Formats: sequence, C-alpha cells, structure tokens
Amino acid sequence: MFTEKTAAIETQCYHCGDDLPSNPYAIDDRQFCCLGCQGVYRILSENNLCSYYAYNDVPGQTQKQPAAHFEYLDEPSILADLVDYMDERNTVITLYIPAIHCSSCIWLLENLYKINPAIRESRIDFLKKTVKITFKNQDISLRKVVETLVSIGYEPLISSQDLVKKQQSDRSERNLVPKIAVAGFCFGNVMLFSFPDYFGLSQLENEFRTFFGWLNIAFCIPVTFYSGRDYFISAYTNLKNRVLNLDFPLALGIAVMFIRTLAEIITDTGAGFADTLCGLVFFLLIGKWMQQRTYHHLSFERDYRSYFPVAVTMIKENKTKPLPLSELKQGDRILIRNNEIIPADAILLKGEAEIDFSFVTGEAIPVNKTLGEIVYAGGRQLGSAIELEVIKPVSQSYLTSLWNNETFFSEKDRIKTFSDTTSRYFSIVLLLIAGGSGTYWMFAADTAKAVASFTAVLIIACPCALALSSPFTLAAVLSIFDRNKFYLKSTAVVEELARIDTFVFDKTGTITNPEVAGIAFKGNITVAQKQLVNDLAVNSGHPLSRELVKLLNIKKCFSVDDYGEKIGRGISGRINGNEVKLGSSAFIGLPLINSPMSSAVHVMTNGEYLGYFLFEQQWRKGFKDLIFKLGKWADLHLVSGDQDHDKKALIPFFPTAQQMLFQQTPQHKLDYIRSLQNKGKKIMMLGDGLNDAGALRQSNVGVAVTDNINNFSPDCDAILDGASFHKLPLFIRQAKDAVTVIHASFAISLTYNTLGLYFAVQGMLSPLIAAVLMPVSTVTIILFTSIATRLYARKNKLL
Repeated sequence: MFTEKTAAIETQCYHCGDDLPSNPYAIDDRQFCCLGCQGVYRILSENNLCSYYAYNDVPGQTQKQPAAHFEYLDEPSILADLVDYMDERNTVITLYIPAIHCSSCIWLLENLYKINPAIRESRIDFLKKTVKITFKNQDISLRKVVETLVSIGYEPLISSQDLVKKQQSDRSERNLVPKIAVAGFCFGNVMLFSFPDYFGLSQLENEFRTFFGWLNIAFCIPVTFYSGRDYFISAYTNLKNRVLNLDFPLALGIAVMFIRTLAEIITDTGAGFADTLCGLVFFLLIGKWMQQRTYHHLSFERDYRSYFPVAVTMIKENKTKPLPLSELKQGDRILIRNNEIIPADAILLKGEAEIDFSFVTGEAIPVNKTLGEIVYAGGRQLGSAIELEVIKPVSQSYLTSLWNNETFFSEKDRIKTFSDTTSRYFSIVLLLIAGGSGTYWMFAADTAKAVASFTAVLIIACPCALALSSPFTLAAVLSIFDRNKFYLKSTAVVEELARIDTFVFDKTGTITNPEVAGIAFKGNITVAQKQLVNDLAVNSGHPLSRELVKLLNIKKCFSVDDYGEKIGRGISGRINGNEVKLGSSAFIGLPLINSPMSSAVHVMTNGEYLGYFLFEQQWRKGFKDLIFKLGKWADLHLVSGDQDHDKKALIPFFPTAQQMLFQQTPQHKLDYIRSLQNKGKKIMMLGDGLNDAGALRQSNVGVAVTDNINNFSPDCDAILDGASFHKLPLFIRQAKDAVTVIHASFAISLTYNTLGLYFAVQGMLSPLIAAVLMPVSTVTIILFTSIATRLYARKNKLL
C-alpha cells in the first residue's frame, strides 16, 4: 500500500511544485498554483490514482499553459497516417510525450485503463519518452485518448513530421545483436572443445580430439560467414574504391584463421585457430555495437515539419474546420490562436498580431503586424486569435526555403578518425612483413614454414586491439558526456571535438538564458504604487507581465475594474480608485520618452508618469568564465540574427568588434562559417534555432544549445543542455584526453603485435600462443581505455 505524500512546503503547488500565487486553488487540503493542476489532482483522486504522488515529490508538470486543440484528430486522413495499426475493433498508436521524466510518470501512464476502460493497454518506452496505446476504437476516439492524456498533464507532441517520417529503427544495430549472440555462443563452445589441446589430456580423452575438431569447424562456419561477413563486404568495397581501411587486415586475419583451421583439422596436422577466430569476431562485434550505439531518445536530424502542427484551422463560410497541413493551399483563410505556429506565408486579415519570430530569425523581440501585412511562416502568435489568408503553400514558404538550402542536401564530410588514418599504413606494413617472412623461408627451401609463417603473421598481427581501442574509449567518453548532459550524435564527433580551434556563438537562447531576465526600475515608485502595478500585471499573460509579477512578489490585494489589454502595447485598469497603465511609452501617452526600444514597461498612475521597468537579458551561467578560458587558445566569434542592442556589453568578451555580427540571416551565418573554414579553421558552431540550422550543419561540429533536450533541435552533431553550457571547456579537454588514450592504447597494441610477430615470422606460432595473446591483449586494451578515460574525467571534474 502506498500512502499519499503530504506537502512539505505550503508555498509550493502540490502537483507540479511551482510557487503558489497569493490566492492558491485548494481541494482536499492541498494547494495548487492553477486550475489545471487542481483539475489533474481531481481526476487522479476520482480514479483512485493518487499513489502517483507517492513515488516522487511534485512529479506533475505545470498546467498553466493553454491546452492545444485536437479537432484535427477526428479527420480520417490524418488518423490513418498517425496510427501504427487499426482494425474494426482496436487501434494502436505510439505518441511522443516530452513530460515523461520519472517513475511516477511511468506508473500513471501504464494505468490509463483505470481512467477510461476503453483504453486496453499502455506501455512506456522511458528513454524515447513514448507511450504505445491500444484502445477500443468503437468506444473511444483518438482525439478523446489524447485529450485524456492532456487532462492528466501529459500532452503528446504531434508534429507534421510524424505524418511523413519513415517508422524504422536502426537496422544495422538491430542486425548486429543476433550476430553477437551467434559469435558468443560459438566462442564459448569452441573454448570448451579446445581444452584437450591446451592441456595435453590423456589418451582416452584424446580419442575425442578429431571429433571435437570437426565440431569446431562447424562452429567456425556461422561465425565466419554470418557474424563476420560485414568485414569481408567492407574490405571488398573499399578495395574496389582503392581504399585500405582497418576492415581489410581484420577480414584477412579472419579468412586466414578459418582456412588454416580447416586445413589442419582435415589433414590431422593440428588443432587450428578456431577459438582465436571466434573470440576475435565476438570482441570485434561488441566494439562495433558500442561504436554504433547512440542516443535514440534524442533527435539530431529534424526538419521544419517537426516544428509545424499536423493540421490548421480553416475558416470557410464563417465556419471553422480542421484541415491537414498538406492540403493547405493559396487563398485559404485560416485561424491562428494564441501560441500557435503560422504554417505558411499569409496576409493578416483580422486581429492584432504579435509574432515571435525568434525561432526563424533569432530576433528575441516580438514583431507587431498591421492589417494587410505579410506574415511569414514559422512565427508564433503571442496575442489573441488572428485570421490570415494564405499567399503561398507550405512547400513554398520562406521557412521551407531555409531548409531547402543546398547545405542540407549535400552529404556532410565524414569525420576522419585516428583509426582511419593508421589503418592504411598498418595494412601495408602487415602485408610487407607477412610477404617478407614467407619469402625468406621459401628461399630457405622450407615450404611448410613459409606457409606457416605467412599465415601466422596475418593471424597474430590482426589488429584486434587496435580495432577495439577507439570504440571502447569513445563509448566511455560518450557515457561521461551523457552524465553531464552533453549528447553526441556518434563516437566520431569526440575526435573532431579535439581538433576544434574556433568557436562561433549565436546570441539569443545560446549565450543568453531565455528563462532569466534582470529587471531594474528607472524612476520613483512607492510601495503602495508597486501594489497597484502588481495587481494589474497579474491579469495579463504576457511574458513581461509574468516576469514583473515574479519580481514584485507581492500578494494580490485589490480587484481590477475596467481591465483592458492592447496586444503588444500595454494593459490598463482601475484599481482601488486609481487609474493604472503599464506598457509602451506610446501606449501610456508619452511617445517621446527616451528609453530602450524594447523590453521596457512604462508605469503611469492617475496621469502621473512614474518611470519604467527595464528588462535586461542575462547571460547563461558561467558564460564569462567560459569565454575567458576558451579565449586563451581559441578564436571566438558571435553571429546573431538579433539587433545589436547588447553589442557594447559583449565587446569585452570577443577579440574585436569585427568578430561580432548582428542582424544576420540564416544564409549569412552559413556563409560566414564557410569563409572561416576556407581559412583552415576547425569550427564549432553553437546555436539554438532554425536560423542556425544551416550553419550548424556546415560547421565541423554543430552544437544545438537547448534548455529542454526534447524540444526541436536543428540538424547538428551534438545537443548541449543549457545547464551544462559552462562545462564546454571541460568537454573539449576531455575529448583531447580521449585522443591521448587512443594513441596510448595503439602503442600497447603494437607491443603485443611485436611480441607475437617474434614467434610468427619463425613459423613457431601455436594455437596456444595465439589463444593466450589475443584475449590478453583485448582485455588489456578494454581495461586500459575504460580506466584511463575515467581517470581523465575525474581530473577534468566531469565525474
């Protein structure tokens, strides 16, 4: 039995943990910050699901944001594209829910059937933050299922990209697991059957030697031709392209071991190298699996469709109806509500538009549009509902054109790793030694030793340890970065990080914290006047009003009469007999006030001007220290789509004013990165919006900085949580140390190979020596890379 938790702090919402307002909402002696949180609690209570609160403190998500409209889910064409399976009775759908974050979420979402019996089953994939729901389609619709999720605080994120994406997992990784299983099974059995040869057992047991030999051949066949086939394919493909990579000596070693094992057992001249062959393939596949492993719960390659809704509300004959985005065409009249995305270039016909274009242009200040003006796709409406007439279909909008830049269609240059570079020379040296050894014994008229030495060199010098050093080192680095909220697309990015010598920063949302703003009042205001300002601002949902209420932190005392709000301009009302106005200088009737163009809220009470609250964007935690550390050895640049309001404040952080560019379009950013690369620079670009996507892809390492890793992130090589932004120099240091570990492990590998070659060139390599040297070198490399990487992480304060 679980007992309900009690609120430890009465100033926190029982459901989501947010600060309580001056007049909180209450039910069952619990206090809530808004009606939404109170409503979720009521639903859970009515369905005996309050154990949800026993697993974690304040496990819920805030319900202050307005819920989305889901009428479009009733459209059969949209439904057919979204569901995984549907018959006459049941429907199965997988939904992405960003709010999943703890064990309470899992417990509640897997008990949906208690809220609505028409939901047969729900299963959570915690890493991917998805829930697979099976429901009776005769008793409940998809729209009702989604609205049920919204009612308990788990709104799914359904984007336009869900309709066009190919539902397929990484086939290469899926196919790798059974190959590892086969190789491991065969390796274990071959080791068991090889014991008589290792220890020279009695004559009685030696009678089984031939039988065990044939069994070993049987186990070698699937290992060679099923588990190890990818190495032969890769070696053949690269040889056709006149490229020598590490797969060539590996494939050669596997082939020689198999042929020599076959020959020795058939002719009864030896035991062959079956155990070495199976062990080699098994460890190689484990290393390959670790190298391919990536963060499936993060999306590194999204496009504008994942930012757009699935459907839009169309107005026809004074009636509204949902319309799939793909069917939206020129001339259609659409309704865009508060906080909704404008999906196509359109003309404003009705309403007051206050559009946030920060995602498209990087400009943090909302833009006001007048009737008849063109509103470009990608903006988010911050005010009340507006009506627009589409002038271009989605496929031809400005936002789509950003994504159609040739940079997104050209294949990004493959990162050249240390293994790629050394494998070419390793293969040539290996063949020379093997050929030289065989030739020497041929001239010595000892054909048997010539064949034995030639094949033995290929077997013992097979670069198993070298092939494992990089994946195990880099996989260890990825796990360390993951723990510190820095997520890389692949292990190869680590080596590219170590080469970076130039950093290019976006401003808005990258070096600035979108959640924190400093507020200062310029003028004279009394405590009583602050109370009036607070009581008026509480009624507005505008971001500046919310920040102002948070700053004042005063309990509401008075109600507001004659409240009015001009979207994007200001608010007014009569409070306790006082006329109060908050907003722009033009709104309060003083257009000539010399104050900042934006982010300033002017105050007037009873016709008297008191001054203004100035909102200044704050830099991210540790930004100044980060710039100081990087500036010692790297070149620093700023490229922003924002206005140059903060240029003076940023001058001390960058080498020259010429290396700070403002009002840059997405194409300008991309071209700037390309111009730096043409000078031989290795670029890391840090950005956050669609306007940075081209530059992120063009750079050597593109890092998307976000305060929620599940939000939209442009095509990039890494995702950096904003909370770890200040650790960037440490990540670069760790990447450099990882390369040092790889070089050291390569030296260890060469030491083992040199020792083995001493026996091989003399034709003295026995299965026992190979069986000892191969696993010992492998285990040594794995232990060395894992331990050394973590020691460096401790030195770098990442563990």
